[in-house]
Amino acid sequence: MNHAQPTAIRRADYAKPDYRIETVALEFDLGPDSTRVKSRLSVSATYDREQGVRPLVLDGEEIKLVSVAVDGRALAIGEYDIDPAHLTIRSLPESFTLEIETDINPAANTQLTGLFISNNVFCTQCEAQGFRRITYFLDRPDVMAIYRTTIRADRAAYPVLLSNGNLVDSGDLPNGRHFAVWDDPFPKPAYLFALVAGDLAVNEDSFVTRSGRNVKLRIFVEHGKAARSAYAMDSLKRSMKWDEDRFGLEYDLDLFNIVAVSDFNMGAMENKSLNVFNSKYILAEPDTATDGDYAGI
Repeated sequence: MNHAQPTAIRRADYAKPDYRIETVALEFDLGPDSTRVKSRLSVSATYDREQGVRPLVLDGEEIKLVSVAVDGRALAIGEYDIDPAHLTIRSLPESFTLEIETDINPAANTQLTGLFISNNVFCTQCEAQGFRRITYFLDRPDVMAIYRTTIRADRAAYPVLLSNGNLVDSGDLPNGRHFAVWDDPFPKPAYLFALVAGDLAVNEDSFVTRSGRNVKLRIFVEHGKAARSAYAMDSLKRSMKWDEDRFGLEYDLDLFNIVAVSDFNMGAMENKSLNVFNSKYILAEPDTATDGDYAGI
């Protein structure tokens, strides 16, 4: 049993990161016991390089490094260091493209952080530091980047493929697989990244913003339970209108997706455009739900 005590992180000790990640392109080839993750990062230094070149230290936890390359050149083992918590790369240019491939085991991820499987549904929980269990990254909330995510999986087992942003491409692949590409044009920290893949039913509706845009609303649940998400859908539409009326905030994407997961280890997670909830905060029906259940939703 791990009895390590948590380490205090003090605001007075804050220092901005030495490197900035501007864009993130992720590719997931999903498999329960082995999921390959490829990341392509646009990185630039934020410090004064006249004082010397500083290493890039990326966070990582319980992931297997397959390969790492800078500007298309694969790095040899002596050009980087790896330990159970970090990948450290030295002698970097001022700006560069970093490509990293990792292998993870979602089925064995019993922490339910990072990428895990719940009732045969792939799901992520990256707050506060779960993204480092997916790929090596500057896993801290002051690193804001634009994400584009490609997901590939078996179509029969995982017909629904979701991530942040708008769906910009999808289609079939050989051997019964398919893919979906999601683009989120707004910078976000890694803890707001989300991915869901599984065989799910959906309750669909729409919301017209005050400027006249039509936003698709979708709540994904286990099969046979879509009708029990009606009150959650109504709550979502009333919340979006309240944001507009109270704060003048209009939803800025074409889709808003919600997924209800039985084994989600938090009540809910506010990932941009792909909220993940524990099922108790989505599903209700008048014959069995209490006033407290409806209030929770």
